Amino acid sequence: MTLKEIAQKANVSISTVSRVINQKNTKAASPEVQERIWEIVRESGYTPNTSARALKMGTKAPAAITSLPKTISCIYARGETAVSDLFFSHIAKAIEQEAFKSNFFIKHSFTALDIANAEVAARVANSPADGAVILGRYDKQMLKFFTEHYKHIVYAGLNPMGSKYDQVVCDGREITYSAISYLHELGHTKIGYIGEQNNEIRYTAFKEALKSLNLPFLQKNTANVKLSHEGGYQGAYHLMEAKSDITAIFCANDNTAIGAIKAIREKGYRIPEDISIIGVDDIETAQYLSPMLTTVHIPTEEMGQLAAKILIDRINGGHRIPLKVILPFHIAKRDTCAKPARNGKTFLQMPPG
Repeated sequence: MTLKEIAQKANVSISTVSRVINQKNTKAASPEVQERIWEIVRESGYTPNTSARALKMGTKAPAAITSLPKTISCIYARGETAVSDLFFSHIAKAIEQEAFKSNFFIKHSFTALDIANAEVAARVANSPADGAVILGRYDKQMLKFFTEHYKHIVYAGLNPMGSKYDQVVCDGREITYSAISYLHELGHTKIGYIGEQNNEIRYTAFKEALKSLNLPFLQKNTANVKLSHEGGYQGAYHLMEAKSDITAIFCANDNTAIGAIKAIREKGYRIPEDISIIGVDDIETAQYLSPMLTTVHIPTEEMGQLAAKILIDRINGGHRIPLKVILPFHIAKRDTCAKPARNGKTFLQMPPG
């Protein structure tokens, strides 16, 4: 398929397609149009003419490509579906676009649940990719699967890997400590937690942060739920039914926070007047909530770009020692956090509304 054919199918100009796939102008089209263009590129298997591109830009053309484009897999290690988590979907999109520049393509995208499917496992074994990006936390069994089927892997997420592998991380422990410290600076001393607890660095860090700030930890102030809208919704109801002694809640990600906000407001409580909520990730939806969600911003685009660059460099023999890149983060201070009520009562001690 040519650029002209892609443009016709996407109902945009050829120049728009060119700017989008060459990433010359991120504002060349709306996010929806850009996604439509990339979907057509994926479906068609379009390969850029690197010689023509170099000639147009006045640069030296690369050596002729005599083999098929190289491929990588994206593995959503903690998602039930490949698009269930906007955080990792955004990282995967950045990986795909960065890889495209080097004539690499996403060959497979699958989740932890897919690995247990014999058909999927057979497809991976019979049609291997040149490398894989692992998105999110994994267990030993999954790591064994990865290392058996992929010679080159890179991890991207919030839970640092062992020192043997390439990785791009925002440290979940530091993220959690910063979030809890921010709530403490606002005056909160009774803080709850909603999110996963087993093998979850954010839960471990939550307890460590409370201890370091001399704040109490009570198990009844936590809810062990999946990181999802439904998990956050059920988790908030759990805290309310347990009569948790809290004035603020740390949610392990934004999806969970969104569900928690819905449940709390259903009960008639106000955010942040009655209770403060902070999330992690800063997905696009966070800015469009009412009130807007206070959260920890993770640079997902840069995480995806760097993961792709490191993996491609590894595949091409560019580096041999394991690389670990730690990305910065910051708290996006918006509308769901405020000082606790002056009367010192927790939100469940006050009537809703």
